[in-house]
Amino acid sequence: MIDDIKREAEERMKNSLDALGTHFNKIRTGRAHPSILDGLKVPYYGADTPLNQVANVNVEDARTLSLTVWDRSMIPEVERAIMKSDLGLNPATAGEVIRIPMPPLTEETRKGYIKQARSEAESARVSVRNARRDAMGMLKDLLKEKEISEDDERRGQDAVQKLTDGYVARVDSMLADKEADLMEI
Repeated sequence: MIDDIKREAEERMKNSLDALGTHFNKIRTGRAHPSILDGLKVPYYGADTPLNQVANVNVEDARTLSLTVWDRSMIPEVERAIMKSDLGLNPATAGEVIRIPMPPLTEETRKGYIKQARSEAESARVSVRNARRDAMGMLKDLLKEKEISEDDERRGQDAVQKLTDGYVARVDSMLADKEADLMEI
């Protein structure tokens, strides 16, 4: 029973870490990376379709992404979707290829992105702590119902706390890496 609670808490904490990684991928650094466009949707025959399902996204060089749209009639729609996004990117079309140069980050934008990264990291920490709180509550419920002993509850709480500390440390590590990435010129 205690192992099930611990396993469930660990799964929720892992999901929080995965979500944080996804959010961090959307924060633009000065370098080109295809994951920057992951959340972008393009109207395709009346339905909003993820960009990676209508075009091939490649890294041309360190500061340029190139898109090869499979359906030529979709090129203007893809350009419009990129410009409307809050990424601050300006695509340039050359025939069938859309090039997206990554503008260099100013000090002000870097600070804004770092602030956003810290906010996302704090949300992940809160999510990890919520998983811990729920696991601790389940352990207390088991103790109340006399399904486990006080010693088992204490061991379970210690195990959940160690798990929480480990995941919070991983969140902090991911944040430090992202901050270092953003401060690189």
